[in-house]
Amino acid sequence: TLFTTHVRRATPDTLDPKLNAHSKLNDIQACIQAYTAGADEALMLDPHGFVATCNSTHFFIVRRGEVWTSSGDYCLGGITRSNVLQVCREAGIPAREKNFSLTEVYGADEAFVTGTYAGLAPVRSVDGRTIGDGGALPGAMVARLQGLYRELVMRDVAARNSSLDR
Repeated sequence: TLFTTHVRRATPDTLDPKLNAHSKLNDIQACIQAYTAGADEALMLDPHGFVATCNSTHFFIVRRGEVWTSSGDYCLGGITRSNVLQVCREAGIPAREKNFSLTEVYGADEAFVTGTYAGLAPVRSVDGRTIGDGGALPGAMVARLQGLYRELVMRDVAARNSSLDR
């Protein structure tokens, strides 16, 4: 579950959001606010009010067969985020890095977050609003992406192991 925090992502003139810096005060404040609201993580907006990222993961939605994530202007690059975009391209799944609003999130068919530890994790609700039809998690697209991501990881591990054998 996610809660949209009032804490915004920083602008490059105060703290470059693309840097993994020691000062994570805004992320910590967002996390505390989400926890206090009973959510698992905070959804953070950029300085213009568009969806940016979560306090410790990257956020995606699925709308009408397309996968959307933020423009990337106000978040770390994210290895798992990049890998999800890669598997979408390879599988012919339309994936867009774009600005989108909370209204579009609330009307999403599915949502998920990505991170190094969890890979792809489905999101059940945002701000108390159920995402999609409230059916079983993960939804069809998230389940497909989890499988594609798992295959990518297995290929990467196999390639690294074979290079060690040389």
